[in-house]
Amino acid sequence: MLRRKISDQLEIWYQSGRCKAPLIFGARQVGKTTAVREFARSHYNHFVEVNFVKHPIAMQAFDGDLTTHTIVSNLSAMGFGPFVEGSTLVFLDEIQECPKARTAIKFLVEEHRYDFIESGSLLGINYKSVKSYPVGYEERYDVFPLDFEEFLWAKGVSNEVISIVKNAYSSLTAVPDFIHEQLSRYYREYLVVGGMPEAVQKYVTNPDFNEVVKIQRSITTTYRADISNYAGRQASLVKRVFDALPSSLAKQDKRFVLASIEKGASMRKYEDPTQWLIDAGIAYYSINTNALELPFEATENRKLFKLYMVDTGLLCSQLLRNMQFAVMNGEIDINEGALTENYVACVLAANNMALHYYDKKSKLELDFVIPDLNGVSIIEVKSGADYKKHASLTNILTESADKIDRAIVLCRGNVEKCGKIIYLPLYMASEAFGSVTSS
Repeated sequence: MLRRKISDQLEIWYQSGRCKAPLIFGARQVGKTTAVREFARSHYNHFVEVNFVKHPIAMQAFDGDLTTHTIVSNLSAMGFGPFVEGSTLVFLDEIQECPKARTAIKFLVEEHRYDFIESGSLLGINYKSVKSYPVGYEERYDVFPLDFEEFLWAKGVSNEVISIVKNAYSSLTAVPDFIHEQLSRYYREYLVVGGMPEAVQKYVTNPDFNEVVKIQRSITTTYRADISNYAGRQASLVKRVFDALPSSLAKQDKRFVLASIEKGASMRKYEDPTQWLIDAGIAYYSINTNALELPFEATENRKLFKLYMVDTGLLCSQLLRNMQFAVMNGEIDINEGALTENYVACVLAANNMALHYYDKKSKLELDFVIPDLNGVSIIEVKSGADYKKHASLTNILTESADKIDRAIVLCRGNVEKCGKIIYLPLYMASEAFGSVTSS
């Protein structure tokens, strides 16, 4: 089984008294259900899983009084159980299908006869109304595809090696060459495989890219089906945006241009369908800003944006058909920049950062700008060997050095500090931004 960081978070919840119900958010297929099942197996004598998609009749259990006695009695009558007080975890999965169950959580948690965990896909949670939210009785946990560290765990990389990387980042000293080369290879594998648990599990069991791609394309098909099921009248427009995402990232500037979807397409027509993908956790916005001042929201130009996919592996399966092996071995650069930039976007998004890129009249372009510990930090993403060529970054540091906290180039190279610029290996992205608090 894959080791996931959400398990550590649930362990903290369990040890701290379980006074609230975890509500696990995430896009489809990111491993929410599996994580809860594994956690229950090691912590509870009894586990009751109520999946409102698989067993829609279970929604009727919440039609009457929202007391523990009534709800448990109703579920028991439907065949769920056993319910043993003090030793049972009740897992309400796909809870977006039953808004009344979320309302009931307040009362279920207050009575504390059983422990409860909720889980649901972001698209359903955001688009189905709840009569009364259980404010103060839920604790939100966000789950994303496996990050690079979790991927290393899956590959069997030791904690000692991971500690070397963390220490190298903290001290800004080079990672030993052998470890750097090996982790760089694992990073290229991660670009291709991505972090969807099913794809990762298949790859570490049998490293056959053909089988991995089958899984990735199946997940993409599931996402398109979800759009049909949940997006209502906007479904066809949402699909157009979703299908255009890979080709947009393949362009040099990676900016999403609505005209690529249809001639004369307007933001008015496509803003809500695009936002639907964001709300569903399937894609991430990166909005243009032309000022290195906080908050970035004050200088946003929301008509100019990039869209990134939730998982680099899914993007790779659509963008680089039958070229996965070449990417993994560093044999080609074509479109690797799209994968690399998407990878960094996923790292930032998983650390709760709103994404922005800097572009001032197309003269100075920076891949990402973020609110950092002491101001604004710049992130340039370089997938090629010439990673020390960065005219825009150099010019910005010359013109506006007083506004910049950190200038980071994520690249193929090892850790190095040259003047105001810090060069970090791409595999170190999570280390660089995992502790930064978004404003």
